Amino acid sequence: MTYLAPKIWVSVDCLVFGYDTNASELKVLLFKREVEPFLGEWSLIGGFVEEEENLENAAVRILDNFTGLSNVFLEQLQVFGNVNRDPAGRVVSVLYWSLIKIHDLKKDKAKIHGARWFSLSELPDLILDHKEMVNLGRQELITDAKLKPIGFELLPQEFTLPQLKQLYDTIYGGSVDDRNFRKQILKTELLIKLDKKDKSSSRKGAFLYKFDSEKYKQLSKEGYHLDLKI
Repeated sequence: MTYLAPKIWVSVDCLVFGYDTNASELKVLLFKREVEPFLGEWSLIGGFVEEEENLENAAVRILDNFTGLSNVFLEQLQVFGNVNRDPAGRVVSVLYWSLIKIHDLKKDKAKIHGARWFSLSELPDLILDHKEMVNLGRQELITDAKLKPIGFELLPQEFTLPQLKQLYDTIYGGSVDDRNFRKQILKTELLIKLDKKDKSSSRKGAFLYKFDSEKYKQLSKEGYHLDLKI
């Protein structure tokens, strides 16, 4: 017996967050659509899943194609499958999200596709349900910041405690209590204090830290809880 199934396309959309340490801003990587419909309009980076390709491999391929990066945080977030979500046809999109250091982006790769960073506070109009995807990722980022370490993917290799706190301020959308933050983050034993200071913002300077990679991996799997107050 031959079963004639309806034709449904499966796509992967990648929501890529980056953190601009200079401006203390979260940003999203967008690109201008290269095909109809919505030619020239802003979109998350994405593409269709190939016939002999599993979902995660498709996400890795698409991310590498637009950013030049492969060994980065990448996680499936949600499936978007409303019947009329795409005027081009019946398309189910699987949303993956990723965290990368803004300066790690391979600019030549991004330029080919017209990709660029946008501040979360200044996003352009997005096609389809991509604004909903961004909002969902934003909430997931806030949740993850409470339950597992995330700074390794977004900060430079060496950083100060004020710079780490500023990242959490940006994610939470307000200033977290400084004393409480320092107490809780140091209690995790995630940080290794270095014997040098960053004196770019004051004469006294602030000690530099780096993440303990093994502890970071452990807590990424096991989780913890940061009870930060704004």
